[in-house]
Amino acid sequence: MANCIEELQKIIDASQRIVFFGGAGVSTESGIPDFRSQDGLYSQKWKYPPETIISRSFFDADPKEFYRFYREKLIIKGVQPNAAHFKLAELEKAGKLLAIVTQNIDGLHQAAGSQKIYELHGSTLRNYCMNCRESYDIDFIANSADSPDSLPRCTKCGGLVKPDVVLYEEGLDDNVINGAVQAIASADTLIIGGTSLVVYPAAGLINYFRGDKLVLINKSETAADSKADLVIHDSIGKVFSQIKV
Repeated sequence: MANCIEELQKIIDASQRIVFFGGAGVSTESGIPDFRSQDGLYSQKWKYPPETIISRSFFDADPKEFYRFYREKLIIKGVQPNAAHFKLAELEKAGKLLAIVTQNIDGLHQAAGSQKIYELHGSTLRNYCMNCRESYDIDFIANSADSPDSLPRCTKCGGLVKPDVVLYEEGLDDNVINGAVQAIASADTLIIGGTSLVVYPAAGLINYFRGDKLVLINKSETAADSKADLVIHDSIGKVFSQIKV
């Protein structure tokens, strides 16, 4: 492990255009459950499979059940950024990190101080009226269980308020995708952390990397391990806490 940390430090020291591509494993150390582990959301029992509940067709057909699940499982209060989030913010402030491309929807990168973030799957912190586009914060959704029909209704027009997250059956935002692709394509080092690289099209974005060093940090093996210059099978927070900026 010590040799891997030393090698990672050398790569970071020699890099000027780092891009970080991260997944759920970046946030699990902050207490946010992932989706696919033994204790993840997809392994828990609900009236419907979680994959079905967080699809656009289900949202349209049964918004009450969608929000019952969403409020209980996807709105997590009191969580704080961990060592990985803070180290990435340090790297950006030092002028070494170009951007973060994340599959997470929790807003912890912003909370840690990072500025250039491409949120591929949106954010629970942003919500909007589907009718008039009025914006609402996360507390508005969390408190909607107390509304007459237990749905978040726009206070201006009465329209249904939807989280700005990408549900199954919805496409990714073109502007976010284009920005992420440009960042990855211009990076001299791509660090992939806390992701199993099984969610597409997001995982396919790493194929745009043409830089010098590819680093992969994840607790378990991924399909990209064989392509990486450095592979560390450990938690991203533990690894990044040992890096000096």
